[in-house]
Amino acid sequence: MLDEIVREGARRMLAAALEAEVNAYIAELADQRDDNGRRLVVRNGYHQPRKVTTAAGTVEVKAPRVNDKRTDLDTGERRRFSSAILPPWARKSPKISEVLPLLYLHGLSSGDFVPALEQFLGSSAGLSPATVTRLTAQWQADHAAFMDRDLSATDYVHVWADGIHLRIRLEEAKAAVLVVMGVRADGTKELIAPADGYRESTEAWAGLLRDCARRGMRAPVLAVGDGALGFWKPLAEVFPDTREQGCRVHKTANVLDSLPKSAQPAAKCAIQDIYNAENKERARKAVALFAKRYNAKYPKAVKKIVDDEDELLALYTFATVRLRTKVTKGAGRRAAGLAMVFKLVESAQARWRAVNAPHLVALVRAGSRFERGHLVERPETLSA
Repeated sequence: MLDEIVREGARRMLAAALEAEVNAYIAELADQRDDNGRRLVVRNGYHQPRKVTTAAGTVEVKAPRVNDKRTDLDTGERRRFSSAILPPWARKSPKISEVLPLLYLHGLSSGDFVPALEQFLGSSAGLSPATVTRLTAQWQADHAAFMDRDLSATDYVHVWADGIHLRIRLEEAKAAVLVVMGVRADGTKELIAPADGYRESTEAWAGLLRDCARRGMRAPVLAVGDGALGFWKPLAEVFPDTREQGCRVHKTANVLDSLPKSAQPAAKCAIQDIYNAENKERARKAVALFAKRYNAKYPKAVKKIVDDEDELLALYTFATVRLRTKVTKGAGRRAAGLAMVFKLVESAQARWRAVNAPHLVALVRAGSRFERGHLVERPETLSA
């Protein structure tokens, strides 16, 4: 009963939205009339009912129809109204398309989608194995086009790099997806590239970075990544002016692995004090305190912090946020799995928020210097 109520509510809301869209379209063109003074754009009943799969289930809708008698002066063809809410070809909402790659990466084959989603959606309409196959082919084409786009028009001031490991059923088990994300000069985050890479190797990262440079990508000011990545050597070769920042999540895990479980909670808090320090000076004091507290018993753990201190504190160039992407095993074919990861990240990108203080990012790119979070010099001051 509850599911039926939800579906009925979704049907009514969709119907109301379609009516409002058509009414607004007709009202906007109310002054368009023929030689006899009759309106050229009027209502004309409804289209045949059709079922649309939404996140609330499958609902039946009757889209209002518009009779648009206007003629396109360039083509000579009749104008046609097309709903932005429910295009003529749509049989499912975009949100359902976000669910499909996630299920694929969980290990379901295209033939498993219908029974898996039928309980949730209330119907399997529009979700046949053939539909999934067509979508997969389209997503692979979308990914190929994305990886061939020109990067010269976008300035990525700050980038994150990481490898997502997929346990592929049909090919080598060490497959990984190399993901690079960036912060543009206006502070917004954006996916730069998801590419195929074996074992997160230096060769794989070098190929990806060289490809980005070939397509016009400018050297970022700061790059963040795991210390174990094969990313750093090719970064220094392709973008030698980019500063390195170790990933705090990976570093924390690596340090805690050198400590007994009884000491890990307190050590984790001490490491967080380093990253959460108000400025670089206090962060260095937190490093010294960590070394003083743990060096006698756990020198290996302390060495992992002290030896990489400069890279760990490069974040004070400006604020940074670490985004960790996890993908489950069972991705099937590598090309399809890569396309699925691309579509998931592409969907998630719409929900990413800008970095803190986005107005300062352009100043970082311009070479401005900050101390304790405050701007102390501008580029023109330096040149003077």
